[in-house]
Amino acid sequence: MLENRMLLTRQQDISAVLARNLPWNQFSGQRVLVTGASGFLGGYLARTLLALHPLGKVQQPVHVVAMVRDSDKGRRQLADVLGNRHITIQQCDLSTASVADIGHCNYVLHAASQASPRFYGVDPIGTLLPNAIGTAALLQALQRSPDPHGLLFISSSEVYGARSNDLSLHESSYGTVDPTVVRSCYAEGKRFGEALCTAWFHQHKLPTYIVRPFHTYGPGLQQEDGRVFADFAFNIVRGENITVTSDGSARRVFCYVSDAVAGFFAVLLAGEPATAYNVANSAADLSVMQLAQLLVDLYPEKRLQVEQRMIAANSRQLPSMVSHIVPDTSRLTGLGWRADVDPAAGFRRMIEAYG
Repeated sequence: MLENRMLLTRQQDISAVLARNLPWNQFSGQRVLVTGASGFLGGYLARTLLALHPLGKVQQPVHVVAMVRDSDKGRRQLADVLGNRHITIQQCDLSTASVADIGHCNYVLHAASQASPRFYGVDPIGTLLPNAIGTAALLQALQRSPDPHGLLFISSSEVYGARSNDLSLHESSYGTVDPTVVRSCYAEGKRFGEALCTAWFHQHKLPTYIVRPFHTYGPGLQQEDGRVFADFAFNIVRGENITVTSDGSARRVFCYVSDAVAGFFAVLLAGEPATAYNVANSAADLSVMQLAQLLVDLYPEKRLQVEQRMIAANSRQLPSMVSHIVPDTSRLTGLGWRADVDPAAGFRRMIEAYG
C-alpha cells in the first residue's frame, strides 16, 4: 500500500512536469545518461524521461542509461521502472572515474552528488570528487559521442557562499567560500563543476547547462537525509513532535520536486548554454520555526507540537554559515517557468506519499 502511494504521487508529479509547454520532442529517440539515478533528483529525471513516450510527448521512446554507484541499490530504488525495456543500469563511481564509458549518448544529466550536510564532515572527499573529476570525465565522454546535444549540471545554491546581506540573490551575486573549511567541499565541488561546464562550452562548443536548485523536497528523500526540511517531514510521518535545535530564525526557500524538475528541463531545452539559472520557489520563504509549525498545523489530528532545544553543533553535520538567501528567479521565469506548488500542498504530498 505504501509503495502504491509513492508510485501514484511520483506519477502525478511527472505528469505535472510533462504538462509544461516545453519542446519535449527534442528527446525523441535520444539516448540520455542520468547520473545519480538512484537518488532523489536523479530518480525523478530518469522517470520523467521514460514517461515521455507513454504520455505522447515524443514520437520515439527515450532510452535512459541510469548511472549508479551501487547497482544493487540502484535496482532497488528504480524497481518500479526496471520492467521498461528502455532503461539500462550502469554502475560507475564518479569519485574515482577519470574516464567514463557512456557509449553513444546524446545527453548527460549529471545529478550524482552527496547533497546532505551529514556527509560533509565524514566524507568530504566523496562529496567533492563526483562534482569535480566526475564532471570532467562525463564532459570528455559526451564530447567523444558522435551526436552530443548537451550536458545538464545540477549545481547548488551553496555556490553563493556567505554574503553580508539578504538582498535578492541574482546568479552573479557571489559571497565567499573558504576552501580550508571542511564544509566547503560541497560548494567548492559545485563551483568547480560549473567552471568545467563553462570551459568545455567555451573551448569545445559542447553545450552545457547549469541549474542551481534551492532546498528541493518531495517523495524520494530518505529518512536519514539529515537536512532540516526532510527531518521535520519524517517527524510527521512517524507521528513525532518536531524538535528545533536552533533559535529557528534561519530562513530558506523550499521548492517542490515537480517544480524543480520542470525548471531543470526548461533550462536544458530552452536555456542558454554555460549560463547559470536559479531554480527556486521564491514565494516559499520560511524560517525553520515557521516550517516546523506549518507541518504540525497540516495535521491537527496528530496533536503534535514543535519543541525547541538548543544543542551544540554535531561534527557529523556541519551547520551552514548562511542565515537567509532570497533567490532571484527572473532568469528562469524568462523561459516561461513558474512554481506551481506551495509549501503546504508540497509537504502534504510528500508526507502522505510515505504514509
